Amino acid sequence: MQEQQHPVGYRQVGENRFREVVGFCYEDLIVGAVIEHRPGRTVTEMDNVLMSMLSMNAAPLHIDTAYSEKGMWGRPLVSSLVTLSIVAGMAARSTSGRALANLGWENIRLPAPVFVGDTLYAESEITGKRLSKSRPGDGIAHCRTVGKNAAGEVVLSFERSFLVATRDNDGADASGY
Repeated sequence: MQEQQHPVGYRQVGENRFREVVGFCYEDLIVGAVIEHRPGRTVTEMDNVLMSMLSMNAAPLHIDTAYSEKGMWGRPLVSSLVTLSIVAGMAARSTSGRALANLGWENIRLPAPVFVGDTLYAESEITGKRLSKSRPGDGIAHCRTVGKNAAGEVVLSFERSFLVATRDNDGADASGY
């Protein structure tokens, strides 16, 4: 008789009890691995207006339909801050869900527009990692994330670095993760 395995993406924390795994420790990040982030996310008018107002980006291009109808897009363009927030949020859970800090963002590109009703998907490639010289027990990871619409067109790309604990320095057990 074969022993039952625990579900993938979970770790056993008791008899017949499993806890969902969030993010990775330094050792678990594989350079060259590509992670497809799901679920996708359909952008709503509320997302666009609320985030535009929260970030104080009151450009009529994003929030005034009458104004936007006369412009080059013929409708409001979703703020790039909304697109960046949604795609980065999709990626954060698995790439840096257990990160100690974001260290930097580089090469943010927006090659195609996003409109209300577009569904976004994201994927991230782990592009590098090294142990931290100044923080023993931690490592620095690098990834490149791409956001695409449902048609597969790239609407956003960026590179990011973050600080992540090694397994020996991870506080997941102590904090209930």
